[in-house]
Amino acid sequence: TILEGNGGSQNREEFLILQKLVQSRSDLTAKTLIRAYRAQLEILVAINMGIQAFLHPNISLSQTSLIEVFVYKRCRNIACQSQLPADDCSCEICANRNGFCNLCMCVICNKFDFEVNTCRWIGCDFCSHWTHTDCAIRDGQICMGPSAKSGTGPTEMLFHCRACNRTSELLGWVKDVFQHCVPAWDREALMRELDFVSRIFRGSDDPRGKKLFLKCEDLLEKLRGGLAESMAGRSILMFFQELDTDSSTSLENGEGGGLIAPQEACNRIADVVQEAIKKMEMVADEKMRMFKKARLALDACERELEDKAKEVAELKLERQKKKLQIEELEKIVRLKHAEADMFQLKANEAKQEAERLQRIAHAKSDKSEEEYTSSYLKLRLSEAEAEKKYLFEKIKLQESSHTSQSSNGGDPSQILTYAKIRDLLHGYNIPSKTDSHPNERHKFRTNP
Repeated sequence: TILEGNGGSQNREEFLILQKLVQSRSDLTAKTLIRAYRAQLEILVAINMGIQAFLHPNISLSQTSLIEVFVYKRCRNIACQSQLPADDCSCEICANRNGFCNLCMCVICNKFDFEVNTCRWIGCDFCSHWTHTDCAIRDGQICMGPSAKSGTGPTEMLFHCRACNRTSELLGWVKDVFQHCVPAWDREALMRELDFVSRIFRGSDDPRGKKLFLKCEDLLEKLRGGLAESMAGRSILMFFQELDTDSSTSLENGEGGGLIAPQEACNRIADVVQEAIKKMEMVADEKMRMFKKARLALDACERELEDKAKEVAELKLERQKKKLQIEELEKIVRLKHAEADMFQLKANEAKQEAERLQRIAHAKSDKSEEEYTSSYLKLRLSEAEAEKKYLFEKIKLQESSHTSQSSNGGDPSQILTYAKIRDLLHGYNIPSKTDSHPNERHKFRTNP
């Protein structure tokens, strides 16, 4: 979060404090850092260089490389990673600036980026050091001066390199950049490059520089108005060809309007024609390359279209299969619903039948209870009758015996007792259903 700096000035101050603290640690050398954990080393390098990319999980540098970056022996640009000083350069800037890489860093601001094939960077023709165009304009490194090739003659727009203190002409450099890179630029890139060139030649006193400045301004206005980038690219390339032709024509007429020899004029014309032919061949080659590239892109699009058509057909077939499966599943669901309804109906009927059978069972149970009670009472009655009969016979037998005894002078109280028993048996009644004891019923059923 501190490295991203989204918290404003507070995060920037915290980062500067951390950076100064890390840079003030004299004990953080290559020998001591070899013992650090990898995460510690990545954090130290990220703070020291101010680049949070060293903490990204997809970027994995070796421990040796991280240590070399920390001690300024390797370029901190992850896309470059050159050993320092790059190309063993011994100039003052490469020798005295810690971590400076002349292959990818600006001589003025000491920063790097990943821009290539652009007028945003200006390269020195002699020492191959690079400078941001914006930095060069801001620091006055782009200005008018005598021709960089001859050192005399009319002035032109030049770039003064801070590394080697020599100058490089800019119009030819801009022309080379556009001739090689215009086909690869999209609309935004072309407008950005035209804006760079316009700012470079804004203060030019050279007629060719003025023409280039006006041409860039005109194309920028047309592009903002809707002009196609391909038309604008062809227009600027034709402008450079016309500029070369005008330059050759002026040379034919000689400087200051003097006359030149016919043979020399023919030679110069031949050179101009050869140059024009080379330019035309280059344009033709570029067009052929663009045509081949477009053809390859078209073939790739056609193949992709065929693949997409196959995928669409497969998806349609798969969709049809899924549709059939869904219909089949819907049929099964409907069948299951019908079966469920049928089973529910049968269950209801079974429930009703069970209730009917239960009522019948209750009725039969009540009837059986009544029949059982009646049978029980009849049995008890027959038992009582038999017992009564038995007792009568026994009493009669005893009466006969007592009569004989009384005739022989028996006990009158005993005779009275037998008379009472006989009277009771004559008055004996069988108990009703409600008077019977429940245990008697159980006794009868288990022991009839």
